[in-house]
Amino acid sequence: MTAETLQPRSRRKPKGEGHARRAEILAAAERIFVEHGYEGATIRKIADEVGLSSTALYMHFAEKSEILHEICSRAFASLLEANETVSCEPGGPEARLRLMLRAYIDFGFKNPNAYRLAYMTRPIELREGAQSAARELGHELYRSFERVVEELEVAGRLRGDARTTAQAMWAGAHGVVSLMITKPYFEWAPREALATAAIEGLLGGLLNP
Repeated sequence: MTAETLQPRSRRKPKGEGHARRAEILAAAERIFVEHGYEGATIRKIADEVGLSSTALYMHFAEKSEILHEICSRAFASLLEANETVSCEPGGPEARLRLMLRAYIDFGFKNPNAYRLAYMTRPIELREGAQSAARELGHELYRSFERVVEELEVAGRLRGDARTTAQAMWAGAHGVVSLMITKPYFEWAPREALATAAIEGLLGGLLNP
């Protein structure tokens, strides 16, 4: 028996494994950033969570702030894609606005950790990645929403101006998501019913018939 048969050859990573591993790192980092706070999270903790050495993790991300930046960028990109899809839907601006508000709320419920990191950040998290991601994609995301509100303003459907109305609607939708994901112990109404009531209340209160 030769030395070659005694020592198995290293297996080449199958195509796509590196991409899948990167996704695992991001998912683990979301949980750890939320559970331990950005300051309390370390590369070692994230690496341990996905069964990597710290050195191996550095092959995917150079530093912790790069991980946070990508989590936030992906969140904004996903929401922007949803808004762009809605923009191609048939129907008037009120129908599209309703769908955008629903997509925003649904994203927060389905991705609570990413939502908290992108939208509920402390100053250190802003400095370390959330703010730069927001500048790159967050403004474009908001404008895609505000443009639909501006269409309603042109049609004479707004009770106020487009800028104030768009921000009030965004704040209202954010309130539903942020409260439900941070206060799970509260006796909330069924999620679907509460989201619908919030959206219809915003539209009914801020739009003219």
